[in-house]
Amino acid sequence: MSNTAKAASLVGSGNLRTAVKLPEGEDLQEWIAVHVVDFFNHVNMLYGTISEFCTPTECPVMNAGPKYEYFWEDGTTYKKPTQLSAPAYVEALMSWTQSILDDEKHFPQTIGKRFPPTFMTTAKTILRRLFRVYAHIYHAHFDQICALGIEAHLNTNYRHFLLFVDEFALLSEKDLVPLEDFNKTILSETGK
Repeated sequence: MSNTAKAASLVGSGNLRTAVKLPEGEDLQEWIAVHVVDFFNHVNMLYGTISEFCTPTECPVMNAGPKYEYFWEDGTTYKKPTQLSAPAYVEALMSWTQSILDDEKHFPQTIGKRFPPTFMTTAKTILRRLFRVYAHIYHAHFDQICALGIEAHLNTNYRHFLLFVDEFALLSEKDLVPLEDFNKTILSETGK
């Protein structure tokens, strides 16, 4: 059974804390890579459901409430941290992430192929930036999510994401502050 199939079967079992644990005999980097791809796809899909509401006019900056603003930097197009509208930030993030996921040097597609020494740093950067999209959705678009009737889907996806990054210490507490109260609730419900 592939890592993706294992993850999907465990998530379906209802116990996300168990679902995120590294299965015995599995490679940690492969497990993280599978989840990074899954989280990227989930965030991309969730954001797509509210993208018509997240416009440069409605969301002129990428933020998670009034206290947290995110700047984009990718080392090529944006060499310095640059303020972008939320939709421009998300578009840049999705394009940047897709290019990394498609690059065998960063994310090997062949099972058993060695991961580069920079893999964990790259995975953490992707996850930190994906968290920012979750935080933006919760702070700026939760009413639209509820109106669409997909709040349970968002909450389950985010819960899975949080438990995964918590299990493997992939994000710092500082990274997670914009959803701190929600995170504490999730982690306390799961026995952490």
